[in-house]
Amino acid sequence: MPDETPEQSQSPEQSQPVGQPAQPPPPETNAQQPGSSEARPTDDAPQSQTNAEQPKSGQQQPSQDRRGRDRFRPRHQYRQRPPGQRNRQANGAEGEAQEKQAEPPRPVQQNQQRPQPPASESQRGQQQQHKLDISVIIPLYNEEESLKELHQQLRTALSRATHRHEIIFIDDGSTDRSFEVLRSLKRFDNRVKIIRFRRNYGKSAALSIGFQQAQGNVVITMDADLQDDPAEIPSLVKRINEGFDLVSGWKKKRRDPITKTIPSRFFNFVTSVLTGIKIHDFNCGLKAYKKEVVKTVKVYGELHRYVPVLAHWEGFRIGEMVVNHRPRKYGKTKFGLGRFWKGFLDLLTALFTTRYFRRPLHLFGFWGMIFSLAGLLVDGWLVVEWFMGQPLSNRPLFLGGILLIIVGIQFVSIGLLGEMISKSKQTEEEYAIRDIIR
Repeated sequence: MPDETPEQSQSPEQSQPVGQPAQPPPPETNAQQPGSSEARPTDDAPQSQTNAEQPKSGQQQPSQDRRGRDRFRPRHQYRQRPPGQRNRQANGAEGEAQEKQAEPPRPVQQNQQRPQPPASESQRGQQQQHKLDISVIIPLYNEEESLKELHQQLRTALSRATHRHEIIFIDDGSTDRSFEVLRSLKRFDNRVKIIRFRRNYGKSAALSIGFQQAQGNVVITMDADLQDDPAEIPSLVKRINEGFDLVSGWKKKRRDPITKTIPSRFFNFVTSVLTGIKIHDFNCGLKAYKKEVVKTVKVYGELHRYVPVLAHWEGFRIGEMVVNHRPRKYGKTKFGLGRFWKGFLDLLTALFTTRYFRRPLHLFGFWGMIFSLAGLLVDGWLVVEWFMGQPLSNRPLFLGGILLIIVGIQFVSIGLLGEMISKSKQTEEEYAIRDIIR
């Protein structure tokens, strides 16, 4: 062993007074490796040797001072690090990646509820459909005086029946303060919905949009003039639950003037005979429908009077119930002779659409053949007379026969064109399913 220098011969233990605990030796920068025969470099060592042993810039080596201090530190003072943290410090990004790969998946607790994704618009609509029992649809035109009283009566009738409901008001282009009154009702009752048209489109258009927006399992339609009694709604719903798909009200004791009562009775009689539906009052505004009916029947033009006819043609079960009819309290009736004649034209439309809408050739072809056959018979008889020596120049019947033949050909042509248009534009099913049992 080489001779010790004066600095090395004086140890820290000797310099401390007696009775005090020994202090750990100061850290050594160049500790001698075990088993090596070389001595530590002294202060007299050349500077080149010291610089050669220093680490290069950019390289990180463990600190010898800390290693020396930890050698004499009590075990309970050690700062424990998790294995992953030591790997990250030792290996950097590679250690962190290995830790993520080696980390086992966390077990999912059974009682833990996972967050559900937000429901879409269609799902929210379906959830709301199951929550509602009744949808009341009320078309109106300039009925500001009766709206508040009507709303109060509806709330009373529906609260007694304990039905979850909604009330849909369709403002058909009113020119008075009907819309402002409806907005005030909306602030008071959140179950009120308002649809406002830009102009007056008619009752059929109002009912059509109401059928589209209705979400209840049973749909009630009524007028806004207070002549239809809202107290009849529970009875109508009861008849629907008995198995009917559509229940029409019958105003057996009408509170209308005779100028409206007589034309209405004649109109209902003719409609019942032509359609085969035994209903006394087709034009009653108080009706109850199942949701399947309003989603199947298409109402347009002035066909709101003939919804029972359209529903009957689709295979739905139609019923009738006597309802209370009250005299008009506010305003004046909007019924006139013009609506009476329009009703008969709409009856022809309803008959055509229910029977020959998808087969127009059956209608036009039938009458075309009748006209053509009549024209052929007339002209054939005149031709036989011409062979027998009778002149045809002064016989206008010959021209009439030719005209009948031409009209018959035109009817057949119209039927063929209608068939082609019907086949090219046909996008809906020709049937309505009632039940499917799997």
